[in-house]
Amino acid sequence: MRSAEKLIESEHRLGAHNYKPLDVVLNRGEGVWLWDVDGNRYLDCLSAYSAVNQGHCHPKILDAMVTQAKQLTLTSRAFRNDQLALLYEDLAKLTGSHKILPMNSGAEAVESAVKAVRKWGYEVRGVPEDKAEIIVCSDNFHGRTLGIVGFSTDPTARQGFGPFAPGFKVVPFGDYDAFAAAVTDNTVAFLIEPIQGEAGVVIPPEDFFPRVRALCSERNITLILDEIQTGLGRTGKLLAEEHEGIEADVTLVGKALSGGFYPVSAVLSNSEVLGVLKPGEHGSTFGGNPLACAVARAALKALVEEGMIENAARQGDYFQERLKAIRANGVRNVRGRGLMLAVELHPEAGGARRYCEALKNRGLLAKDTHDHTIRIAPPLVITKDQVDWAADQFEAVLTGLDT
Repeated sequence: MRSAEKLIESEHRLGAHNYKPLDVVLNRGEGVWLWDVDGNRYLDCLSAYSAVNQGHCHPKILDAMVTQAKQLTLTSRAFRNDQLALLYEDLAKLTGSHKILPMNSGAEAVESAVKAVRKWGYEVRGVPEDKAEIIVCSDNFHGRTLGIVGFSTDPTARQGFGPFAPGFKVVPFGDYDAFAAAVTDNTVAFLIEPIQGEAGVVIPPEDFFPRVRALCSERNITLILDEIQTGLGRTGKLLAEEHEGIEADVTLVGKALSGGFYPVSAVLSNSEVLGVLKPGEHGSTFGGNPLACAVARAALKALVEEGMIENAARQGDYFQERLKAIRANGVRNVRGRGLMLAVELHPEAGGARRYCEALKNRGLLAKDTHDHTIRIAPPLVITKDQVDWAADQFEAVLTGLDT
C-alpha cells in the first residue's frame, strides 16, 4: 500500500488545486467511523457535506446497489426502466410531491429548477420573454456551475469566471423587508436555503419564512427551497421547511438521497412548474438511471425505517447542549438544528482551520468554513455515547487552543 505522504504528493502534483483538504488519506468507512491508510480511526463530523446521512457503507443500500448493478445500470431516458417509477412513488409518498425530475448532482437540480421556473414564468405567468427575475440571498451556496456562481456573493467562487448570466437579484439572507422590496412583476422565483450551510449554519429569524411564503403565494412567485444539505433528516425533520411550518413550491434534494453511494438528485414540485417541460427541452443521460433509482429507494427506506430522522433531532439537541456548555474564550457562538451544527469562533482565536487540524489529531474530522466557523454534521446514526466522546474532543481542543 502506498504511504499517505506519497499519495498526498501525487494528488498535489497531478490534481487541480481546487480543494484544500485536511491531510488525512481515508480508505475505509463504516457507520460514523472512518479509517485512514495507516489504520487510524476517526469519527466523521462532516458526512461528506450531508451526503452520508445514513452512515458510511450502509449494508442495505450497498446490497441494493450490488443487486441492481448486476442487473441493469443505464438505459438513458430514451427508454423506460423498471426502477424510475418506483422511485417516483416513494418520493411522492414521502414528500407529497406532485411532479419529480431526477438528476445527478445537486448543482444540476438547481440549474434544472432555474430553467423550469423561467419557462413557467413566460408560459404561465406571462412575464415578457427574457425578463424573468429570480431572487437569491447573499452568502448563498447552491453549487459551482457557471450559472450558479454567477449569483454567488463569494468572491472566491466568482472571480475570474465571468461574464455571468443576468436575471438574478441578491438580498440579505433572513431580511424579509429586503426580499419584499426586491419583488417586481417579473419576479418568478425566490431560491433560498432553509439554513445556509456553507455560510456557517446560519438560521433565519423565526418569522422570516412564514412571511416569505405568504408573499410568494400572494404574488404567484415560486418558492424554491434548496434542501440538498438540509433535507432528508439532517435537521431532525424530513425536510427543514417543517421547522418553519411552510411548504415550498419546489424542493431540491440530493446528497443523502443516495446515502453517499452514487450521485442522485431530484427536483420535487408541488406546483405546475415542472409541467412546462416538454420532450427535448431538458434532460440528462444518467438522470433517473436504474442504478441511481434503486440506490435512492434503499437510502430513503433506511432513513425512515431505521428512525434516523428522530435520532438526528434527539442527538442534535444533546450535542448542541454539550457544545454550549464548553467554556472557552475563543468561542463566539454555538448554533444549529438537529445534527447540522456550527461552532463560530472569535477572529482572535486564529481561524477555524487550526482547530479542525487539532481535532483530526484527536480522531475527529470536521470542516472549517468562512474562516472562523467549524461545521459539525455527523451521520444521523450517531449514538449518545459517540456524541459524548465527540463533545469531549471539542472541549479539549477549544480550551487547549484558547486565546
